[in-house]
Amino acid sequence: MDKQGYKERGKKLPIQVSRKDFNQYILPHLSRARRGPKGKLSRYQIFNYILYVLHTGVQWNQLPIRRKEIHWSNVYKWHLRWSKDGSYQNLFEGSVKRLLLDHKLDLSILHGDGSNTVAKKGELT
Repeated sequence: MDKQGYKERGKKLPIQVSRKDFNQYILPHLSRARRGPKGKLSRYQIFNYILYVLHTGVQWNQLPIRRKEIHWSNVYKWHLRWSKDGSYQNLFEGSVKRLLLDHKLDLSILHGDGSNTVAKKGELT
């Protein structure tokens, strides 16, 4: 859904997630580092940096980091890891299941297009 549709319903797109919501709904779906020392930042803080990038569209290397607590490339590496290992997919599926069980899944605002168009590289002779 676009931002305008969200505003019309009186809701805002999340730029930051509260620690309580993160721990309850998001953390169980995100993978963690398997080896090495414990990181300086929690997955909660890293996730909120990623949300900021996705919301604002800022380039990764322009990410405003508070007090130089982490380098932008490390935030990007976590985003890449969670993208590749299925963490985001698990989070999405878990969210949909949770909404369905709580009878809060509103499919009236879902817009899907099942068609696809074949791209051609020119005329066949």
